[in-house]
Amino acid sequence: MPFTRSTFLALCAASCLTWTVPSLAQDTYPSHPVKVVVALPAGGSVDMVARLVSQQLAADLGQPFVVDNRAGASGQIGVPVVARAAPDGYTLMASPASFLTTNKSIFKTLPYNPETDFVPVVKLVNQAMVLVVRDKSKYGTPAEILAAAKANPGRLTYASSGDGSPQHLAGLMFESQTGVRMLHIPYKGGAPAITDLMGGVVDMAFAPLPEALPHIRAGKLHPVGVLSDKRAISAPEIPTLREGGVNNVILSAWIGLLAPAKTPQPILDRLSKSVKTMFRGEARARLIEVGMEPAADEAKPLAQVISEDIRLHAELVKAAGLVPQ
Repeated sequence: MPFTRSTFLALCAASCLTWTVPSLAQDTYPSHPVKVVVALPAGGSVDMVARLVSQQLAADLGQPFVVDNRAGASGQIGVPVVARAAPDGYTLMASPASFLTTNKSIFKTLPYNPETDFVPVVKLVNQAMVLVVRDKSKYGTPAEILAAAKANPGRLTYASSGDGSPQHLAGLMFESQTGVRMLHIPYKGGAPAITDLMGGVVDMAFAPLPEALPHIRAGKLHPVGVLSDKRAISAPEIPTLREGGVNNVILSAWIGLLAPAKTPQPILDRLSKSVKTMFRGEARARLIEVGMEPAADEAKPLAQVISEDIRLHAELVKAAGLVPQ
């Protein structure tokens, strides 16, 4: 077929269409509701911050941002949903660090690749971890916990939100640094773990501060110490484990907002800008009040944090002798 002027104009029109349609889609984003997947049950700290951020994004961007809880299998039910979603900004994920970092070390295979299937939007918050118990008459101090654990190796129980979760990592770190052996009891999320702790089913939990703080303030749980080098901004009355004589047990749990890989940068930028604006306003005080420290303005990119944590957590899991499942 000869290359005529009309053919040339048709090709130009087609080219312009392919260039402008994505741009227009990004400029009008979002034009319909957005799903925010949380691979954990409702009621935990990840769900809590996901709902707060979703409300802000909805108010700022003019479309509903709907939290979709898909709990179970240490993230392996909900996280792949986002990995397989179209990279158009209409499926996002609020995730704890563990699903993107520790899972790579504790499972032989994963139905997603944490480093290639997602693109970070922004790190949302950091959370101090706190060791909490129900029975403070028996386990009120680090010294009492260590004494009980040494007297009954492998019998003292601690709850977590699942294998490889920050709660689980905290327990492994505690055992590694103190030389005691305890029994890990995994749950499908932080909320049911805390519920069973309050019911006396387990002895203790290493919990994100936002999940434990309401129950601490209500007198239902007793804080033994936070796993950080300084006291938490939102609960300065709680001592650190280091103050109680337990050194080198320092761990925080971050939460990030991510999208499927290849999501257009303008969409990521729009989402990130909205979250950062939110965290500089009234929401900052709200987050601190419930035990979270806003992290959207941290200089280190979330992709770098994920890469570094994968290596660090792999070393911890190996040192603990944990065999991949």
